[in-house]
Amino acid sequence: MNLRRLSLVAALIGCSVGAVSVLPAGAQNVDVIKQRQEAMKKIGGAAKSAGQMLKGEAAFDAAKAAEVFTVMAANAEIFGKSFPEDSKTGGETEAAPAIWAKPEEFKAKLVKFEGDIDTAAATNPDSLETFKTAFGGVAQNCKGCHEEFRVDK
Repeated sequence: MNLRRLSLVAALIGCSVGAVSVLPAGAQNVDVIKQRQEAMKKIGGAAKSAGQMLKGEAAFDAAKAAEVFTVMAANAEIFGKSFPEDSKTGGETEAAPAIWAKPEEFKAKLVKFEGDIDTAAATNPDSLETFKTAFGGVAQNCKGCHEEFRVDK
């Protein structure tokens, strides 16, 4: 390696080390916080669509009912993978410290949520009554998790 290349490599290494050293201690993973917030917004939007059908604010539509469960399932998976240790605070998170204090309980709630969605989707609700029954279990699961694992801001 010639001297010029060696100097360039040394300079790049020096810049990299310098960049790492200026990061604040305890830096938070804001990207993953945004990812889980976006997933929860999509789940909330699907729940809102379900609520509108259940309250009679929108006509029951079997395709929309199926879409509710499809959106929830896809985003529940993303949401469940979005809680690394470096995402406890920051980014206006509403994640409660209980998520990290009781990780097994939180994971069990996520598994139940995903299972409830799968069960509800498998019913292929073709009427408002079957949709109401199917969605009821999913909604109860949401409420229970929010009570323990979410901080209202």
